[in-house]
Amino acid sequence: HITTVPTPQGPHITPYIYEEYSIKTFGVMGNVITIAVLCRSKQERRESAFYTLVCGLAVTDLLGTCLASPVTIANYFEHRLDANHALCEFHSFILLFFGVAGLSIMCTMSAERYLSINHPYTYQRWYINHHSARRGLFVIYLLNIIFCSLPMLGFSKIIPQEPDTWCFIDWRAQNHLHAFYSYLYAAVNSLFILLTVACNVAVCGTLVVMQRRKTRQVSARGGSDQKTLQSLSVEIEMMLLLIVTSVVVLACSTPLVVCVFVNQIQLAAWNKNVDLLAIRIASVNPILDPWVYILLRRTVFHKVLGAWKRLFGVCRRAIRPQGPPQILLWNGQSSVSQPSPQGIPDSPRFCSLPANQEHRMPGKKKRGLSGIPRGLGWETLG
Repeated sequence: HITTVPTPQGPHITPYIYEEYSIKTFGVMGNVITIAVLCRSKQERRESAFYTLVCGLAVTDLLGTCLASPVTIANYFEHRLDANHALCEFHSFILLFFGVAGLSIMCTMSAERYLSINHPYTYQRWYINHHSARRGLFVIYLLNIIFCSLPMLGFSKIIPQEPDTWCFIDWRAQNHLHAFYSYLYAAVNSLFILLTVACNVAVCGTLVVMQRRKTRQVSARGGSDQKTLQSLSVEIEMMLLLIVTSVVVLACSTPLVVCVFVNQIQLAAWNKNVDLLAIRIASVNPILDPWVYILLRRTVFHKVLGAWKRLFGVCRRAIRPQGPPQILLWNGQSSVSQPSPQGIPDSPRFCSLPANQEHRMPGKKKRGLSGIPRGLGWETLG
């Protein structure tokens, strides 16, 4: 149950402000660390389109936290959103813009992975790299600024929302144009959510097929292609980061989108506490995103990757096929060793051979197994 936020004269305003400061500081610190880590990473990682988009998402989250939090915190001390309509419009624009911008960047990240893995020739032909990712971020910002500025141009009405601590579009509008914008905003966000889920599912399916195919190739060759395995490991690392970040972004953004639809359809306040909970969940998104990248960078990724390899049978030690039996001599006796199904020789079985018979490998010197001198009693029979 979510109660209304206490007024500045209430007894609990100081603990709430401390909590708000702590959460926002935690989010700012996480985004700064993420940006610094990405800037200091290897050159091939910095110049990849995917990690350029990750950095763009971190910058977007950082700007959203730094711009929205001061207005929210200051409003608890002095209720200015009711009296200052310009400040209310600014606060609404920040919430609208950074809500749809985060989903836009996440959808672009999923589309980039989909093209890279499912359509590599198209990916190369379009020259998708960090420069194109930067241009894509610029286009995303420009289009979202125009889209989220429409309410201030008369396409919707911006009003303070209960309990008068935040501003948003009037999602219970009677005006047809205002109602159309509410539906349009929710529909655009829903489209980004569906595209993100569809691309991620398609990429995961392709990676599973690649893993199984590589397992069969490794088993057939009796060895491992380290370059291919390393490339596949990088793809899995990117995909793991994308999936977890997508889950966080979608889980935080979906409640607000649902509230826009429900409020506009019912045209009545169905539950003000649910509306407040939805916007609070959406505000947690820029705080969690950077820590997802930080936690998945080293420890968790290697553990998940190890479980993935064990699940699909791709290991560093490839399963070697059965070879011909080896016959070893020990003081005139022959040891026949048969490989087991796991590639490990069974216990040797000895049989008698003439003591004066010599056994040599063609073109080899008289040395025994593993370079042991012949005088020690071991010799490989070719």
